[in-house]
Amino acid sequence: MTEQHLDMRTRKFWGWGFAGAGISEAEINDLGHMIRNKFGFPVQDLVPAPDISEIELRGPRVSPPDSLARVCQTDTWTRAEHTLGKNLGDFVRGLQRRFDNPPDFVAFPRTEEEVVSVLDWAQSNGVAVVPYGGGSSVSQGIEPIVSDDYRGAITLDLRHLNQVLEIDLESRSALIQGGVLGPDMENQLRPHGLSMRFYLQAFEFSTLGGWIATRAAGHFATGLTHIDDSVQAIRVIAPAGTVQTRRLPSDGAGVSADRMFIGSEGTLGVITQAWMRLQDRPTFEVATSVPFGNFDNAVTATRALAQSGLAPSNCRLLDPTESLLSGASDGSDSILVLAFESADHPLQAWMQRAARICADHGGRVSAEALQGRSTPKGGHSGAAGKWRDFFVRGPYYKEGYTRMGILRETFETACTWSAFPELHARVVEETTKAVKQECRDGVVACRLTHVYPDGPAPYYTVVAPAKRGAEVQQWAAIKQAASDAVLAAGGTITHHHAVGRYHRSWYDRQRPPLFATALRSAKRAVDPKMVMNPGVLIDPN
Repeated sequence: MTEQHLDMRTRKFWGWGFAGAGISEAEINDLGHMIRNKFGFPVQDLVPAPDISEIELRGPRVSPPDSLARVCQTDTWTRAEHTLGKNLGDFVRGLQRRFDNPPDFVAFPRTEEEVVSVLDWAQSNGVAVVPYGGGSSVSQGIEPIVSDDYRGAITLDLRHLNQVLEIDLESRSALIQGGVLGPDMENQLRPHGLSMRFYLQAFEFSTLGGWIATRAAGHFATGLTHIDDSVQAIRVIAPAGTVQTRRLPSDGAGVSADRMFIGSEGTLGVITQAWMRLQDRPTFEVATSVPFGNFDNAVTATRALAQSGLAPSNCRLLDPTESLLSGASDGSDSILVLAFESADHPLQAWMQRAARICADHGGRVSAEALQGRSTPKGGHSGAAGKWRDFFVRGPYYKEGYTRMGILRETFETACTWSAFPELHARVVEETTKAVKQECRDGVVACRLTHVYPDGPAPYYTVVAPAKRGAEVQQWAAIKQAASDAVLAAGGTITHHHAVGRYHRSWYDRQRPPLFATALRSAKRAVDPKMVMNPGVLIDPN
């Protein structure tokens, strides 16, 4: 395929989006007005956004060799942009003008051969390498925090490896480079009538390689939820060599080589390209939203839908607080956002049956849904539309919350249906207790983002007044209480936001000890000098 012209605008060095774009101060003030009205929290004067002229970085400990100088950058903006991720602490530190762990330089390879050259140089010189996709990590997976065992740390940014290289229409799959951003990938697939249908919240500023490396979850609330389900074959450049797996629809030949690298978070190598399973672009869509006066009844209805075999594309349940926060309701109802899509057939029968399930469990179902039709404008208006708009703008709003002195952060997990009532009660109780202790006031909201026949993925949002200068410490205490409660109740420390450095202590408690030993041995085989993203998933020694 011919190379496509893609969006290479400069990205912010501290927040979400492109430089000079994103959320305006007027929007932030409107957001603050909403928070005051709905929750009564005080809103502070806005902290000014940082200017690059105010940023002072630690001097580089190592410099790019002459052989790599053409693909490397050492300027302040580039190093700052590759220092912080996108969690609450990252935004706070950005506003405080604190970039304590910048990479010594950033490499922008344009070919796999240049990736190999960077890794060879790093191995030979005892320098850590942090692979970087779109920079949307919320788990400190991209911050170059390394020990004194390394001479320095560099970031490997794959943004120039951004092409759909080949399309196999008959097999409905494509060979795609790992550094392509979500919108650029879809723009290249669209003329062929294809799509990955993988629209995670960070879609604008995350890459295919990042999705695979972090086991991201995307568009579908049921069925094909995780990126794992869409990987047909993978190519990884590791310090010890290259791994290329075979294209197959399914495979029973021993331990999966693909699965070894899916979720490896940059610790085993660099994902440069992958064959991905695609979908025909949908031509039939039907959507509705269903209010429930009782959250427990709504959960039961959601479980029934997950176990029905109907496989809705969207099946997200918002509790009353989450519904209030997003504007989907006045806070008196839980809202189930429900949708089906297909490129092959009308969906009237699917929606009719789903609507009947909701009605049987106390949902107030519209007449259109009971007839198998969308409510007016489907998922783009009403409660579903308001939630969708709030969800899409979420990463931009995060910057605004931090600037106005509101602590807003999230965490998520997954558990079995039988475990959910106890887990949910325990997590809400312990998190609320910590919120009140740290912030004196605040709310804990929940939504089910993905549902499976055997269990849901609950996603929690905390909103509370922040104490200026102490936000990181406040959230650390709340996160500790919430995460301890999640593990104690049998949930996972993360359903789709990766481990990184932030979730590491809980991940160590969750995984079996012998597996950790095996993973460390695997890392040493593909990364003998242990230079790849040290501190993530496993310790170098």
